[in-house]
Amino acid sequence: MKKNYKWIIFLITTLGYSLFYVCRLSINVVKKPIVDSGCLTETQLGIIGGALFFSYAIGKFVNGFLADRLNIRFLMAGGLLMAAILNITLGFHVLFGVFVILWGINGWVQSLGGPCSAIALNRWFGDKQRGTVYGFWSASHNIGEAFTFIFIASIVSLAGWQYGFINAGILGIVGAVLIFIFLKPFPQNASSDIMPTCQKEIGKNQLGVLRNSSIWLLALASAFMYISRYAVNSWGIYYFEVEKHYSIIEASTLVSISSVCGIIGTVSSGLLSDKLFKGQRYAPACIASALNLIALCLFLFIPNGGKIIDITAMVLFGISIGILICYLGGLMAIDLAPKTAAGAAVGVIGVASYMAAGIQDIMSGFFIESRKQIINGVEVIDFSFIRLFWILSALASLLLLIFIYYKHHKRAYSI
Repeated sequence: MKKNYKWIIFLITTLGYSLFYVCRLSINVVKKPIVDSGCLTETQLGIIGGALFFSYAIGKFVNGFLADRLNIRFLMAGGLLMAAILNITLGFHVLFGVFVILWGINGWVQSLGGPCSAIALNRWFGDKQRGTVYGFWSASHNIGEAFTFIFIASIVSLAGWQYGFINAGILGIVGAVLIFIFLKPFPQNASSDIMPTCQKEIGKNQLGVLRNSSIWLLALASAFMYISRYAVNSWGIYYFEVEKHYSIIEASTLVSISSVCGIIGTVSSGLLSDKLFKGQRYAPACIASALNLIALCLFLFIPNGGKIIDITAMVLFGISIGILICYLGGLMAIDLAPKTAAGAAVGVIGVASYMAAGIQDIMSGFFIESRKQIINGVEVIDFSFIRLFWILSALASLLLLIFIYYKHHKRAYSI
């Protein structure tokens, strides 16, 4: 039983991190109802979203370094519990200033989930299993997204946006309790290379991560990918409702398709790189990035293409982003870092990725609201600038990945 406890660790980190996502994405399914109610504007929602992303970015960097040194069980359970309480609180308060502060705090505590999960998997599973297990764990992103876009959206449509936050919080409390009960920081008789016995040695390894140019290049590529990722996650439902005239249930269901298909991408990503590419992540990452660009073009530039094209776009987007979340979102950086500095590697990727996601949310909210017009008594929004911003970001990520791939192969050939 003890020998197989690592699979309990895998299950609890996957379930736990998916509930972090529910407590983070709850706001995305209530944007239009909140705007329609007159409580908040699109610009204010963009600022609120940016507050989470910026605090999350800084928090992921700081907490990634701390998680290498502290008890990940308490950090992860405590972070999810706090996120849950904040969601429940927002079911009763909508003042803009209060919203910004509380959602910013949510971003900070949310940042504990990823590093703690990555460290746990890195400690409990060996190098030969890392890609496969990390790929399956990365499905937690998509599980959380799908649950939010289906279950929470249904609650909102039936009972109102306030209950979306409240139910997300209840689920978060359940997850925090499970993490506290089942997450063990280290396997029994853990080897010395994963035990943080010497703080000085950990600091040295973490400094090595900060000096690694390849990790920073991966962080930049991830940053541009996260702009396109959260363009759909944060504003996809809104875009489907406004530009393509779907109902909130139809729009949420379409976006949830990307989340469900993202599970296919994440689950297959580790197996793909470990088995087919023999541990090499660069080539499949480039392929996935190109697929992401194609999906966005279908989503954004064929406004009246009908449900079949919209579904196709979400399927392709989900699979490609699922793969990229696994590779760019942490695994490729972890491959380059010592085991005792895995949290630091995830932190570097996180600070770049979520700073970019925050900029995206603010810019998207501002330009959507600023480009509203009344034509023949009907409110119309010009999405042209935002479309270009989202597409160019996906293209920049692809070009950076191609450069990293070329750099890696050039170095291997010279050796």
